[in-house]
Amino acid sequence: MSRALLKFVRVSPTKARLIAKEVQGMNAELALASLEFMPNKAAGIISKVIASAVANGDYEPEEVEITSCRVDKAAVMKRWRPRARGTASRIIKPTAHILVEVGPAKKDGKEA
Repeated sequence: MSRALLKFVRVSPTKARLIAKEVQGMNAELALASLEFMPNKAAGIISKVIASAVANGDYEPEEVEITSCRVDKAAVMKRWRPRARGTASRIIKPTAHILVEVGPAKKDGKEA
């Protein structure tokens, strides 16, 4: 089992979790192919993390599956926008930590 962790990536954790749920449990090759055609910003980022996790274990994408794909909340950047009558509104720019773990694919209930 190998893993890859990308920290403080500038994407909303709630939006990235939607993509992470889609690929969890999939074959790595199939996940990379499906993420390539998703229009979301998080899809491209998670695709790179999956490729890194596969490479960290010296595997080929065909022979592993994604055992865990987790997106955690990280620090939030706070910015200000000027508003009427000299006031200001807060702008929240969230960041996320993305963790992907891959392991050998199971065939017929046994590990390959």
